[in-house]
Amino acid sequence: MKLDVKVIGILRGVDPAFFPEIVRSSFASGLQALEVTMNTIGAVEMIAAARTAVPEGHFLGMGTIRNLREAEQAVQAGAMFLVSPNCDLEVIAYAKRHNVPIIVGALTPTEVYAAWSAGAMMVKVFPCSAFGPSYIKELRGPFDQIPLMAVGGVTAANVLDYFSAGAKAVGVGASLFGKEAMQQRDARQLSDNVRKFINRCGRD
Repeated sequence: MKLDVKVIGILRGVDPAFFPEIVRSSFASGLQALEVTMNTIGAVEMIAAARTAVPEGHFLGMGTIRNLREAEQAVQAGAMFLVSPNCDLEVIAYAKRHNVPIIVGALTPTEVYAAWSAGAMMVKVFPCSAFGPSYIKELRGPFDQIPLMAVGGVTAANVLDYFSAGAKAVGVGASLFGKEAMQQRDARQLSDNVRKFINRCGRD
């Protein structure tokens, strides 16, 4: 499976009752990939229930995969990709055996290269808020062959700076969906927020 997307929506602590509407509205508004973090209550059940409703060309995955047990749970639930905040070699090997794309978390140059060398399809640079887009640019100097995803502090105001710096993709939470829309379970406002963010990023 090939995961070639520019924006991954991150859902943490989402209301299970609102989740199906988030999936429908987000995908209909141009978002191609959604991840639910493993430390969200009911995450495994949400993925399992929504998996068959994912449109072709779209992806529903699980994030905050910290160890092998969580990776197994995610894949068994039907997660189409995995995202981890850390570099666990067992998790990477498991994902590769099951042909599930995995994005592995790293921060320092050593960690970035280690994650890529172990088999990550993309390296999640986290938390980017600590250093900003310039850090992505610096990493791209020696690691121009490694696709990097910026996560942490990415907003509509700075997302283009991250892409200009060389990020292959970004992971975004509240800034994508809208904090108020999520709190009020307002699917229409959420759709508008997602559409505006995706349009700002461009679709090429």
